[in-house]
Amino acid sequence: MSMKNDHSIELNHFSNEHLDALLSFELPDDQEQFTALPSQMMSVTEGQHRIVILSENEPVGFFLLHSTERVKEYSDNPNAMLLTALSVNHAEQGKGYAKRGMLLLGDFVQSEFPECDEIVLVVNHQNIPAQHLYARVGFKDTGRRKIGPIGEQFVMNWSLPTTTLS
Repeated sequence: MSMKNDHSIELNHFSNEHLDALLSFELPDDQEQFTALPSQMMSVTEGQHRIVILSENEPVGFFLLHSTERVKEYSDNPNAMLLTALSVNHAEQGKGYAKRGMLLLGDFVQSEFPECDEIVLVVNHQNIPAQHLYARVGFKDTGRRKIGPIGEQFVMNWSLPTTTLS
């Protein structure tokens, strides 16, 4: 199932029809240091989910959701998922796609991964635009810090309402 909002922005699971567009993604160096291009994320293991941000059915953004052991580095919650590698193709930046995609994230995760009630991520202390984006869509700074490849990272999380099935 996909989730849509205004301007036909939707989140969907990766499929091979998205491959060519994702492989063409480019990022300026000052952004690439903080994330990974989709082309670097094409081989995934069990528990890693490639998610595409689509605008009018064209891939404009990409990220990974993890339900792997790696999540335990950032949360003690067994139902948490980790978001990594968020990127928006440079040619499509400045159009609000990252924000609108992230605003769909809660509903998407609740629909696709109903057992998940928390999403965690790490953002580099120097990556101010990403920090603002995540805060605007509902992520909170947990106060936890990690040292990443290029310095201190803030651990942020978003608690999702739990849907109990009767």
